[in-house]
Amino acid sequence: MKKRSAFAAGSLAVAVTFSLGGCAFGGGSTTEQKSDGPVEITFQSLAYQDSTVAATKEIVDSWNKDNPDITVKLTQGSWDNVHDQLVTQFQGGTAPDVIHDESSDILGFADQGYLADISDYISDDVKSAVSDDVWETVTTDDKIIAAPTLLQTYVVYANTAAFEAAGVDVPTGDELTWDELADISKRLTTGGNFGVGWGLKQPTAAVMNTALGYDGTFFDGTGADAKIAIGDNELAVPEHVHSMAYDDASLDPVTLTQSGSDVLPGFLGGKYAMYIGGNFLAQQITESAPEGFSWTVLPPLAGSAGAVQAANPQTMSVAAESKHITESARFIDYFMGAENQAKLALGDWLIPASSDARDEVESQTTDVNGWAELLKTGENLSGAPFQKATNYPQWKDQYATPGLQQYFSNSITLDELKKQLTDGWSSIG
Repeated sequence: MKKRSAFAAGSLAVAVTFSLGGCAFGGGSTTEQKSDGPVEITFQSLAYQDSTVAATKEIVDSWNKDNPDITVKLTQGSWDNVHDQLVTQFQGGTAPDVIHDESSDILGFADQGYLADISDYISDDVKSAVSDDVWETVTTDDKIIAAPTLLQTYVVYANTAAFEAAGVDVPTGDELTWDELADISKRLTTGGNFGVGWGLKQPTAAVMNTALGYDGTFFDGTGADAKIAIGDNELAVPEHVHSMAYDDASLDPVTLTQSGSDVLPGFLGGKYAMYIGGNFLAQQITESAPEGFSWTVLPPLAGSAGAVQAANPQTMSVAAESKHITESARFIDYFMGAENQAKLALGDWLIPASSDARDEVESQTTDVNGWAELLKTGENLSGAPFQKATNYPQWKDQYATPGLQQYFSNSITLDELKKQLTDGWSSIG
């Protein structure tokens, strides 16, 4: 049984003064009603790993115990269809009061007036614990339309026994360049096994997030006025991936058509000496690795601009149509407490947006393999223009994802990929 850090259950008291009449929100068709008695608010959670589902329920139960007049009803959503589900819910007037999503998906909803401004309801302690760069990803027109919770980064996992067998030193230091990754991958490719596997069945998020390491921004401007801008910097990461798969033959091209979970057994079974994926996959490694399997997390991937990735946090928003905006925002502020965020982060192996919560995680994981390196990847996160481009979700689904899939299957050239991405944006802009 793998060791997992446990967090002691307990309530986090948040002392906040809330303005009952000062919440401005954008364009909702209803007005918050003053509650004279107990109320029930709905919270649509996207947590799916057992440990995080349990942590979420524990937080809700703790809130409900301490706030009998404001009961939170937990409902389940899915990352697979959250955007389409929210479109249907907003249009039908059935949106949950508290909405779990991510920053790159919520701007369009905010621009259409579906999300409340919760600026006045977030406590100073919560605000000060999150960096300005991360707050910027959930702010539009000077309105905070979500609280940023957990952050994902893309990391390189290493089978240390495979490195030792090949006589390759495990990289250390502050960063690992893409060129160094390619060189190591070639040296680890032997005997029918590959240096690296990377599940890029859904490639857009990985490419957009890691492109910042090359100053690859993809867009200029914000909102509906955002213009696409694709040059060498934006294409650097796809080009590296393609070269490793088809020029060096050190990255298994089959994995580029698979999900991260599909590729993981190959890493655990020794087919891939390295495995690239989201930091949340560390949870599955700890649970699924065979006895004696030795692994670590390599330094953060770096391009010409350093080890920078996009801060695309998970978010908690309030529906503007909610009859209980104040109560919903109070619950979000409670949910953002350091102990609660750390509890969720430990369940998902994600990085809390809150520095106080990161400190909690660090203190609880000093002897847990991989955590120190994962937390380090969260030190250079920055907002990215794609998060403020209104039509990004549509472009991602209709053009970026299929275009990158074709390029990674060696069906189109890099120039053809660039044209598809550019023309696709123009067609919906």
